[in-house]
Amino acid sequence: MLTVSDDEADLRLDRWFRRHYPGVPQSAIQKLCRTGQIRVDGRRAEAATRLTSGQAVRIPPLPPAPAAKPQQAADPAATRDIEAMILYQDDHLIVLNKPYGLAVQGGPGIARHVDGMLEGLRVAGGHRPRLVHRLDRDTTGLLLIARTPAAAAKLAASFRGRDMDKTYWAVVAGRPVPVEGEIDLPLKRIGGAHGGGDRGERTAPAERDDEEAARAITEYRTLDHAARKLAWLELKPHTGRTHQLRVHCVAIRAPILGDLKYARPDQNNAFAATVSGLSEKMHLHARSLSFPHPGGGVFHVEADLPPHMADTFRTLGFVAPPAREPHRDGR
Repeated sequence: MLTVSDDEADLRLDRWFRRHYPGVPQSAIQKLCRTGQIRVDGRRAEAATRLTSGQAVRIPPLPPAPAAKPQQAADPAATRDIEAMILYQDDHLIVLNKPYGLAVQGGPGIARHVDGMLEGLRVAGGHRPRLVHRLDRDTTGLLLIARTPAAAAKLAASFRGRDMDKTYWAVVAGRPVPVEGEIDLPLKRIGGAHGGGDRGERTAPAERDDEEAARAITEYRTLDHAARKLAWLELKPHTGRTHQLRVHCVAIRAPILGDLKYARPDQNNAFAATVSGLSEKMHLHARSLSFPHPGGGVFHVEADLPPHMADTFRTLGFVAPPAREPHRDGR
């Protein structure tokens, strides 16, 4: 019997189990749960069960674990690259400003990604930092990394609930009418996922009675516009569906500049060819996050625009305030 510690609260049972017994594969953990061999407080539990501090987990006899793989050394060049992205760090978390074109996780054809660089941010004797959410490869801006399992559990819980206040900036082709509002449009996935890249994934609007649909809500506001042909939008997703903001912008006839994947020929196209000299890269940026800090208080952080969006802002005459310094309230 093992007791769940305070810093393991809110972890899924299967993830908690793998941290204590890394040699046991996921398929074996699921089988042990299905057959009732792993129990929580004497009761059967599913692999996805969220644990709470003080619970007792029964560990059945386990097969011999394979020899542990040696810890992979950090790549010096990758470490330099990821250190250059750091906006803030403390004992609980790291905040990155992810550049355009960098995948968050690996997949077919993806050799360079944030997850593969995290070993370089491990402190001596500490846990390997871990992802708690993701951004599309071509979306820039704020990406949170947890330094400990406890921080990862708390941050993941904030993303699942309504404690994580997320704001994105986008430049879109067209000016939405009305200029602000709420998009409540269910979405469903089409095709398979391919890790941290988004080349093979696709999301589409769905009917409300579609069993495969998930509710998706985005609040939007027009911050500025250029001759009604291009606009700067503030986007606040209240749900976290794959490609939600990109599909929702198309739904209000304002596709994100450079987002060829979801651009529609009957709309303004994603390049806004009437304006010369604009970057063809996607113009979607994770601007700000506010959330309960694992160490207490509410943490606020902002990220300045990437170079290609900053150039577009200058061309169009949009004036973006500089990012505020990261700070924590109510400690």
